[in-house]
Amino acid sequence: MTPDDSWWRSAVIYQIYVRSFADSDGDGIGDLPGITARLPHVADLGADAVWLTPFYPSPMRDGGYDVADYRAIDPRFGTLADADELLARAHELGLRVIIDIVPNHTSDQHAWFQEALAAPPGSPARTRYVFRDGRGDDGTEPPTDWQSVFGGPAWTRVPDGQWYLHLFDATQPDLDWTHPGTVAEFHDILRFWLDRGVDGFRFDVAHGMAKDLAEPLRDLGPDQVHHRIVGDGWYGKHPFWDRDEVHDLLRGFRTVTDSYEPPRVTVAESWAALDRRGQYVRPDELHQAFNFDFLGADWDGAALRATIDRSLTLADEVGATPTWVLSNHDVVRHASRLALPSGTDVEAWLRSGGTDPYVPPALATRRARAAALLLLALPGAVYLYQGEELGLPEVADLPDEALRDPVRHRSAGARKGRDGCRVPIPWERTGPSYGFGPAAPWLPQPATFAALSVEAQQVDPTSVLALYREAITRRRALLTADTEITWHSTETDPVLDFTTGSLRCVTNPTPEPALLPDVPSGPPSLTSLPLPPTARLLPPDATVWYRVDTTGPSQESRAEG
Repeated sequence: MTPDDSWWRSAVIYQIYVRSFADSDGDGIGDLPGITARLPHVADLGADAVWLTPFYPSPMRDGGYDVADYRAIDPRFGTLADADELLARAHELGLRVIIDIVPNHTSDQHAWFQEALAAPPGSPARTRYVFRDGRGDDGTEPPTDWQSVFGGPAWTRVPDGQWYLHLFDATQPDLDWTHPGTVAEFHDILRFWLDRGVDGFRFDVAHGMAKDLAEPLRDLGPDQVHHRIVGDGWYGKHPFWDRDEVHDLLRGFRTVTDSYEPPRVTVAESWAALDRRGQYVRPDELHQAFNFDFLGADWDGAALRATIDRSLTLADEVGATPTWVLSNHDVVRHASRLALPSGTDVEAWLRSGGTDPYVPPALATRRARAAALLLLALPGAVYLYQGEELGLPEVADLPDEALRDPVRHRSAGARKGRDGCRVPIPWERTGPSYGFGPAAPWLPQPATFAALSVEAQQVDPTSVLALYREAITRRRALLTADTEITWHSTETDPVLDFTTGSLRCVTNPTPEPALLPDVPSGPPSLTSLPLPPTARLLPPDATVWYRVDTTGPSQESRAEG
């Protein structure tokens, strides 16, 4: 593998949700040997790297994001030797490996928290977490009105009367990052995995580690939407989201990774407001931050254009490159989401089992294919979530008894949770889990997965999988991370039309056909759906790519023409 210190700037990075990728031992749960065996699929897709969700020992109350030991592998997933084998195989295939670090909180089974519970109030062991006395004459009221992202109070009382903070599930106590031992511990954790050969880290809830813990703690008040993970409008002064002090912690992480050669990549899961997110990717902080605004944009030309422009501008201001993502393990898969009418209450749709409103499968597939080509035409780094290359929809009709996400429990059923996007992916047309493993998987798969399996799609030149493979191959040849976008459509045009590098992309997210531009290079080189070479109209919910000559005269813009 030839080192390239800035490989991530234009990378295609494939997210693997470990529990749902491939099961090697028949227990119904994905594992590291399963991933290793299936890595050729990712390499054949054309990805540059994989990002693995947590595989550490965990009670799995939150899918592994409740870590009990950051230097080991959960036995359900394998061993450290399996991790080493995965790294070696990935590198043989030319794939880098990014792993998840969860620094905001640990599991309640972590040795530190167990020590804190066994120690009396005021003891040094409790200062690693956020313990406080309760309010009221007898301390029976929580220290503040803060609410958990997953629903319910963000405080839980222990038998001796004190309360501990957990911004997520009660089994995920928040660490106190003002404690010097916390900083030293996580720097050492990074070195442990860097020494084993990982190529980078994705930092979970990177905007949530720093908290205002000065007494008296501040209430948020009844007007705040407590369960949101974004501190909109606070500009660094929210009690626990996107505080200015978090950036010193991120600089510390960057110092550790930069001490290795070649330097490793660092990625922020930051739900900070878009105009604050650029601070996370300044030259001395992390390399990238997820662009959730693009993921959340409506299937609308003006909305997509505005999000793309803002993302490019804010990244350029700090010398970074933007990231682009359509799906991940926390949101409804875009193959379903993009087909929902604008303004749909997604939580209500999930609670209806995906029936109200009805999502037409043909429309969903068309939009997912068109969105894929738009995504892969944008300069910067692209993150793909496992199964999106197969066009997998959200499994919205999972029965209640199958659900595992703590969001459902903590919200008292008001939110169904994230299980529908975490259903194990299909590899084969048949079998108890469509090739995921020898036995039934931990979440049930719908019968429609047979036709969407890798086996079914890899022999179909018109499949979603074939489209992704071709698009990623052409993307590598046609654009680089630092190419700029030249728009040929206006800010209010319902159709997106732009050139970047040697690639011209036209996306029609409207219900009506749109006039195709007159491109000197000839007919489209890649289309999201079949299109005659002489076509002059782009159908609804479609994207086309042209290869253009950037050395000649500039193209006439749609706005000018």
